[in-house]
Amino acid sequence: MKIKLLSKILFIVFIFVFWGGFVMAEDLLTLKQQNIVMISSYTATGDLVRLEEAVKKGLNDGLTINEVKEVIVQLYAYCGFPKSLNGLSTLLKVTKNEKFKEGAEGKALPKNADKNKIGTDIQTELCGAPVKGELFEFAPAIDDYLKEHLFGDIFSRGVLTTQEREIATIAALKAIGNVEPQLNAHIQIGIHNGLTVAQTEKIQELATNKTPEFGLGNPNINYEKYFTGHSYLNLLTNKQLGIFNVTFEPKCRNNWHIHHKGGQILIVTDGRGYYQEWNKPAQELKKGDVINIPPEVKHWHGAAKDSWFSHIAIEVPSEGGTTEWLEPVSDSEYNKLK
Repeated sequence: MKIKLLSKILFIVFIFVFWGGFVMAEDLLTLKQQNIVMISSYTATGDLVRLEEAVKKGLNDGLTINEVKEVIVQLYAYCGFPKSLNGLSTLLKVTKNEKFKEGAEGKALPKNADKNKIGTDIQTELCGAPVKGELFEFAPAIDDYLKEHLFGDIFSRGVLTTQEREIATIAALKAIGNVEPQLNAHIQIGIHNGLTVAQTEKIQELATNKTPEFGLGNPNINYEKYFTGHSYLNLLTNKQLGIFNVTFEPKCRNNWHIHHKGGQILIVTDGRGYYQEWNKPAQELKKGDVINIPPEVKHWHGAAKDSWFSHIAIEVPSEGGTTEWLEPVSDSEYNKLK
């Protein structure tokens, strides 16, 4: 009965995962670019809980405090003072009691600078041609504000490249939603400044699909000593079978471990990761992949360096089954993976 029940559940879950969403595109953004996307999108939507985690992750991954500050300051022009101020408060909270790299500070224009000319030049270079149109003739004040303040004051501050500022803008506009004309314009500006079409699609995907298909769950505190990096656990059900959704941040992986007596089945639901058995090469995993882990097999699984990763973990029923946690996967071993 247990085998029949397990087979039925696996079939239903697999069909749901395989057909329930689009196949995730290959990760095309650097870790820095991904962090800018996540910080921008959470700032734009006002999700301060996840913004705090995104800021911590970005800083731990190498972003400087001033780089994050520039992203959030810039976004006031796209999502308003309240969300930008809340974002800066979150950054202040994160950095108050921990040491992170400050980095170079943004430079303000001199007081006597011709901001309109400077902004016009930056806007023209960004877009590839002077920006004109009926809208700006209808409301010339907004044209001045864009040139003098957004492109003059903000885009001239340095710290971030123009491409990175466009990544932040595209992510924020996609997260806000219902601003397609502006979003499409900035996608074209991003492409003009070196982004590929595939990269702009990935930015939008990350900005709108931050929550795994079966939910992020809670920080995996009870098992964090068995993980390198941060992970999240969402219990889907513990009736008849234990079924969990586990989400790994980029670079996160669990220790080598063994399931005694009862094995485990993994169904990948989001992102890109790896599974490896002892004395065998690591196997790359993507959405829709299914891994059957027999009992007594030493193994590990986790995220790729540049991608979040989620899988459903199904505990195979067994009498007296236990999990033996072993040594961490070494950095030298993990870093060989692409």
